[in-house]
Amino acid sequence: MSGGADGVAPVERGSVRPLVTMNGLMLIAVVGVLAAAWWLRRLTGLRPDQARAWVSRGAKVIDVRSVAEFREQHLPGTINIPLEQLRHHIARHAPDKEQAVLLHCRSGGRSGMGAMLLKQMGYRKVFNLGSLSRARQVLGP
Repeated sequence: MSGGADGVAPVERGSVRPLVTMNGLMLIAVVGVLAAAWWLRRLTGLRPDQARAWVSRGAKVIDVRSVAEFREQHLPGTINIPLEQLRHHIARHAPDKEQAVLLHCRSGGRSGMGAMLLKQMGYRKVFNLGSLSRARQVLGP
C-alpha cells in the first residue's frame, strides 16, 4: 500500500491504529510528574523535626557520596561510607540493626539506593535525608 499525498498511509478498514492525542500525552506527563513527586516524597519522607529527634537519640548520619566529594564538603559529625562500600562497612558504624541511620548524598539518589540496601540487610530504622543541602537544612550546619 502506498502513502497518500501527505506521505502517511491511509488506515485500512478494520485495522486498529493507536491514536495518541495531545490530551493523552498531557495526561501521561501529569501522571509521570505526580508519580515522581510521590516517589521523591517517599525517599525524603522524614520531616525535619523527626530527623533532629532521631539524631538527638543517637542516630548515625551517613554520607554515601565518594571520598573525594566528602573531602570537598560535608556536615560535621557525619560518617562517610561511599555507596559501593556501604554493604561491607555499615556494621562497623551501626552494628545494631535497630540503630537509626540517616543517609544523604549529593542529590538523594544514592542515599535512596543505600536506604533500600540497608533495609534489605535487615536495618529497620533507615531514613533518606536526600541531598546534602537538604540534610544541612534539616540538621543544621
